[in-house]
Amino acid sequence: MRPVLFLDVDGPLIPFGGPSPYPSYGAAGADGNPLLARLDPAHGARLTALGCDLVWATTWGAEANEVIAPRLGLPELPFVEWPDAESIGSIHWKTAGLLAWADGRAFAWLDDEITDRDKVWVHRRSAAPALLHRVDPRHGLRAADYTVVRDWLRGLKPAGG
Repeated sequence: MRPVLFLDVDGPLIPFGGPSPYPSYGAAGADGNPLLARLDPAHGARLTALGCDLVWATTWGAEANEVIAPRLGLPELPFVEWPDAESIGSIHWKTAGLLAWADGRAFAWLDDEITDRDKVWVHRRSAAPALLHRVDPRHGLRAADYTVVRDWLRGLKPAGG
């Protein structure tokens, strides 16, 4: 079974918070959202080339398929529906839900809000390999982030191996 790649939008795909102007890859969204111009369309091919099952892990929910996926050249992807769950200690509010969604599958999670507490919590509870990788929201996904994920994927045992 292929690993899952959980993907946040704001921060990893739409950078924010940096001091300099951001590159623009197109027009604002139909709703006038200027942040959508920051979406680098090259991310779609790079993410697809990783060979994972891509899953939206964002508060954009189904809207990520309507607004983000077409700009990246991605097909409609599954997305995590966030339950109204109480937070667990000091971990990120997404952490427990993503572990449950993975349901024993190896997974990588790219987000700008991951902390060491999330990593420890997942590694203590997941029988499958998991990579929780924090993306700097000032820059969004960069070549080094893709390298981290590719190297982690190469280290996974092949099915049946």
